[in-house]
Amino acid sequence: MAPPSASTTNPLRVFGNREYSLYFGGQLVSQVGTWMQQIALSWLTYKLTSSPVLLAVVGASSQLPALVVMPFAGVMADRFNRHRIVVLTQTAAMTQAGLLAYLTLTHQVHVWYLIALGLMMGVINAFDMPVRSAFVYGMIKEKDDLPAAIAMNSSLMNLSRLLGPALAGFVVASLGEGMCFLLNAASYIAVITALMFIHGNFDPKKERGKSSVLSELIDGLQYALKTTPIRATILLLAVFGFGGMAYAMLLPVFVKEIGGDATTLGYLSSASAFGSVVGTAILATRKSVLGLGRWIIASSFVYSIALFAFGFARSFWISLPILAVLGAAMMLQMGCCNTILQSVVEEDKRGRVMSLFTMAFMGTIPLGSLVAGTVANHFGFQTMIFSCAIYCFAVAIILATQMPRLRREGRPVYIERGLLEAEEEADFIAKPIA
Repeated sequence: MAPPSASTTNPLRVFGNREYSLYFGGQLVSQVGTWMQQIALSWLTYKLTSSPVLLAVVGASSQLPALVVMPFAGVMADRFNRHRIVVLTQTAAMTQAGLLAYLTLTHQVHVWYLIALGLMMGVINAFDMPVRSAFVYGMIKEKDDLPAAIAMNSSLMNLSRLLGPALAGFVVASLGEGMCFLLNAASYIAVITALMFIHGNFDPKKERGKSSVLSELIDGLQYALKTTPIRATILLLAVFGFGGMAYAMLLPVFVKEIGGDATTLGYLSSASAFGSVVGTAILATRKSVLGLGRWIIASSFVYSIALFAFGFARSFWISLPILAVLGAAMMLQMGCCNTILQSVVEEDKRGRVMSLFTMAFMGTIPLGSLVAGTVANHFGFQTMIFSCAIYCFAVAIILATQMPRLRREGRPVYIERGLLEAEEEADFIAKPIA
């Protein structure tokens, strides 16, 4: 088989697509604002309460609605025009940020208001995230550009994570948390404007007849459960995310322990984002979905070891490289999982499957953070980190032992979707894990 050309391995090739370029530019501005708000919100919460538990509650409030709402949002993505849904969700998110800015700038903010607005944002995100995942796929005309588009989408998120927290630290220190919320509200103007200039057919692939939302939801769940690559990928994200991502939500606790401020929190969050950018760049060079299983296993083990090392970190400078490794490992794991799902899922079920994918980490991370916050409250931040690291390492071992069986069961799906040809199949079978 001929090696892929430089043009096909260059992830920047996807910017030849006008619609995607518009989307990327608008989302970059908006996502920087979103990360500024997230950092300012976590810092404001811990400043108001000094409680790891309430910090976890506020963080969980914006993610727990995913457990209830997101599966139905996936059905909506497969029934209605995805472009219109994204415009509506972005407008609603701008409204939420505006309310948060008003309450903070007028000194009326209270932790219970933060929880209520978090729940509001959680419902908005539950609709927005799976629809946007399916929406991006609709902009990509060439199937071979899909891995590059997914990688660039990840780089979009990580570039905003790199810039947003660092900017938030300076803005909070000089102008206060309320200004971060106001800037985030204004940033949505960029993405809404970009969406107005994006044209294409974003309607469902086919008419769905008179099927009810509930019947389509059940159909999507059954499809995900019986399709091994989809079932295994979503389960991994759910189980690993439960114990693996609590450190990020509780990072203000660590910052206070080392005597840092909002600027310190911004830099530490940006360090994790820098690692994610590196992970995205590595993933973007891949042309084929084959072999991503090995990458998922390796990144899971690296993440577990780095998280354990973070438990020993007691200074800002030692924490920076460790958080960068954590960011790279998590992005490789999630990016590989996303690429597998987007490659094997049937088009008429894409919205529902991507809602389950998003729900896997949006729904379990806050539950794990609530448990971790309780542990940190009673036994300390360091004990919580060590517990999470041991949990993730155990999950990685189970995944590695189950991978040969998952390969055998997933092979027919790869063949059916045209991802595995005859000459590749022999190599695919011969390898112990992929």
